[in-house]
Amino acid sequence: MATLFIVATPIGNLDDFSNRAIQTLKDVDFIACEDTRTSSVLLHKFQIQKPTFSFHQHNEHAKVKKIIDLLNSGHNVAVISDAGMPGISDPGFLAVRAAHQASHKVTVIPGPSAVITAIIASGLPCDRFVFEGFLPAKKGRKTRIEELSQEERTIVLYESPYRIKKLIDQLIPVFGEDRLAALTRELTKKFEEIIRGSLAEIRDAIATNKNIKGEMTLVIAGKNYSE
Repeated sequence: MATLFIVATPIGNLDDFSNRAIQTLKDVDFIACEDTRTSSVLLHKFQIQKPTFSFHQHNEHAKVKKIIDLLNSGHNVAVISDAGMPGISDPGFLAVRAAHQASHKVTVIPGPSAVITAIIASGLPCDRFVFEGFLPAKKGRKTRIEELSQEERTIVLYESPYRIKKLIDQLIPVFGEDRLAALTRELTKKFEEIIRGSLAEIRDAIATNKNIKGEMTLVIAGKNYSE
């Protein structure tokens, strides 16, 4: 029986890459990467020389079949994302589901996760939270924002630096200017930043930054939470 390994990679600081993760990638037969070009930098640094192929949301169904075919042939396969834990806002879960259905072993090599890192860094309650990932780009976006505004658990969202200002502008009329939140970016990197305050204060803090960079994780307090 072959094994599918789900391997967490650093979300910024390469020193967070565990010895177990490195050894796993050196031992498997193939590595499925979100972006082979991005992953090549990490693999080269740690002298990991294994065949790679892309596995992302635009080719997920074809590549899930390839992963299962490799497993069926007795090859061990690892899945990695560009950063963090595969299966979070990427098609990793499809590979895991298919591997289980085909009676192959699935092993997760834990490690960095932007969701967990951000919510702990936010100082907002993390005993109960809801992870929404990226909100719908168009259809259903307004409805989902309205639904989330009534959520009593802490809310975690992903957003790109190009759309973060627009997102906060869309949240404020529904959540209210005073809803407490924390915007994190460049987590674990040299220029890591946590902007904590009301949504209005976060909006004002980033309004003058014309070149804001880094993947964004926005943590929002649940309804009725106060400090």
